[in-house]
Amino acid sequence: MKLYLGIDLAGVEHRESGYCILDEDNSVSTGIIYRDSEIMELARRNMPKVIAIDAPLALPKGKTIDSKRCIRECDRKLTEMGIKFFPINFAGMRYLTLRGIKVRKMLEKEGFTVVETYPGAFYDILKIPRAKKDFNTSRRMLIEKFNLKNVPKKLSVHELDAIVCALAARMYDEGTALKIGDPTEILMILPDPRHF
Repeated sequence: MKLYLGIDLAGVEHRESGYCILDEDNSVSTGIIYRDSEIMELARRNMPKVIAIDAPLALPKGKTIDSKRCIRECDRKLTEMGIKFFPINFAGMRYLTLRGIKVRKMLEKEGFTVVETYPGAFYDILKIPRAKKDFNTSRRMLIEKFNLKNVPKKLSVHELDAIVCALAARMYDEGTALKIGDPTEILMILPDPRHF
């Protein structure tokens, strides 16, 4: 059975990162992890077809994290779509970006397919309230829209966003994803509204 792993990554290892394992039957398993080593162990244990991470996983071509105009093509597309986000070199996003790039490289080194996603844009595209704004409505609408099973009654925002990441991973694998950005930088994987 194909499995998909979604990770709502924290900027630093002492903060909570949510994870979700999604299977082909829409059954989910969620939890909280902290360290990069736990992410690697989770991937090795489940061998997901695709891993989708909520974090910037690449820098713009020819730029460093300290560049003044550190804007990727996928970020420009989000702006065009009217979707709000934090720039990758803004305050705490710097830590998240650097950690995201590191985790992506660690996973890819072991042969995993890793893609970037952004739950805020995922919710906006599907007209679902963002989890941080209206958690209960977000949870209910995701369960109904994707026929999700075994979603825990007690669920953190990080775990709910990780479910969204796992759904994006499956969309990427099934060819129902919207891929925005420049492939020579990185593509951001989001739901294609034509399929949902």
